[in-house]
Amino acid sequence: MTQSDPFYDQLPRVRAFDQLTQSDRFTPVPQDWTIGVSDIVDSTGLVQAGKYKTVNMVGAAVISAMMNALKGRAFPFVFGGDGAGFAVPPEDEAAARDALARVASWAQTEFGIGMRVALVPVADVRAAGHDVRVARLQVSEGVDYAMFDGGGVSWAEARMKAGSYVISPAAEGSAPDLTGLSCRWSPMPARNGTILSILVSPMAGVGEDIIAEIYDRVVSLAQGLERGGHPAAVSGPGTDWPPKGAALEAHAIRGSGPLGRARRRVMFESLVAWLLIRTGIKLGGFDARRYARIVGENADFRKRDDGLKMTLDCDPATQAQIEEVLSAAKAQGYIEYGTSTQDTAMMTCIVPSIMADDHVHFIDGGAGGYTLAAARMKGR
Repeated sequence: MTQSDPFYDQLPRVRAFDQLTQSDRFTPVPQDWTIGVSDIVDSTGLVQAGKYKTVNMVGAAVISAMMNALKGRAFPFVFGGDGAGFAVPPEDEAAARDALARVASWAQTEFGIGMRVALVPVADVRAAGHDVRVARLQVSEGVDYAMFDGGGVSWAEARMKAGSYVISPAAEGSAPDLTGLSCRWSPMPARNGTILSILVSPMAGVGEDIIAEIYDRVVSLAQGLERGGHPAAVSGPGTDWPPKGAALEAHAIRGSGPLGRARRRVMFESLVAWLLIRTGIKLGGFDARRYARIVGENADFRKRDDGLKMTLDCDPATQAQIEEVLSAAKAQGYIEYGTSTQDTAMMTCIVPSIMADDHVHFIDGGAGGYTLAAARMKGR
């Protein structure tokens, strides 16, 4: 058995998100590692057609496939709404290539969605004048998330979109292992005004101190919100039955089996969970209300991804202050940014086991979120 690279396991966990506005909290990824990136073709058009939940599910599928391919070993990854980025050591490159190819094939077969996927050597990123640095943010006792800095993941994505490093989809029917990928929670309505999705990218050549100051101001404003702008309630997200994401989840878990059988399984499991949450009854040591609370604690609603990404439950005054800071920074040539607003936030989940607290949950705006923010940033 190949010995796993200990680099990521040995990284310290950062407990406060505001510490990650500073680049010195990030550690360079080893030179022999590889960056994986993915992106949905015409995700903006799909979102505008009302398929934002599908976009999120397909975007998160890359992370789910990688988690299963690596058999639960920790690796740095980041969810971007309509895609994902990650980094792996040399011994995991072949598994990453296979997982990416399978997800691209699955997205086309199951949903008719084109997906670009690529693997880019860290050495090539640095040769192009960029870097890949990573940190680990501990959001709860059971979960931490990778944060990326240095511009390298964004450069890799741009090269992929230009046709470089692209991996061809696997043969039709080559389904990835997406065990644990789900989207059963109900949309989370804004409690304080609106769900604000924010995407900020630094301009090339701007000093790290200047960018850190801009991030500091935005994060400080967000922290003044109730629970720092967390879109999930303290008790966790709500659930209705039948869940609106049942059909999507069935496509994820069916493998080569019948779609109808997979859908019936999702409906049954979600009905049991819904009843347990409503009644508070514990079943076989499973406490559904505690689980829902942990879901909220584990959720990923703000991140560093070669920039700043946040989906906040935001009041009008704070929204105006944040946009004023970002507008002024853009006018000075320091950043590009995009925002989108909606009435709800949504969650896409990867749950290896409901009996452990290491399940991960990605939050995005419920009507386009990061995808629309990115489109507006490009269109400014």
